[in-house]
Amino acid sequence: MLRRLLFVLLALVVGLAAWAHWPIESLPPGTTADRILVEKAARRLTLYRGETALRSYPVSLGLVPAGPKEREGDKKTPEGAFRITEHKADSSYHLALRVSYPEPADIARAKQAGYSAGSDIMVHGLPNGFGLFGRTHRLRDWTAGCVALTNPEIEEIFRVVTRDARIEIRP
Repeated sequence: MLRRLLFVLLALVVGLAAWAHWPIESLPPGTTADRILVEKAARRLTLYRGETALRSYPVSLGLVPAGPKEREGDKKTPEGAFRITEHKADSSYHLALRVSYPEPADIARAKQAGYSAGSDIMVHGLPNGFGLFGRTHRLRDWTAGCVALTNPEIEEIFRVVTRDARIEIRP
């Protein structure tokens, strides 16, 4: 009985590890994306070239995913139209694309309410040293307000997204 239980447990662990790290088929070399759409309710990021969807990826969001970001520390992922301002290879996460949040309207709204709007919103991979978690990171929202993917997914996105690409984050 104990041997059977251990075998089942081992099979579950191996199955979970295989799922967490199953490779994705890469976009062809030379592919570029000039627009990103994040749909928070669907937990989905889609890359576009013009109006053509190239690929979609499941994502994790801020710890408080519902509603737009209102102030620093609220753990919400912002909503609205932004730009990718930087490809950040030396991030605390496995690669990151910096989002232009906060925009002037976000700063003004937060200031009027007596808060800081926050900053450092990124599309990024897993924390450095935690790539082993793979797809399991999607089991819950965990970021401080960013959009998170697996390391192989952010590597592909980092490669194909152009600087100054548009990013729209919808509820």
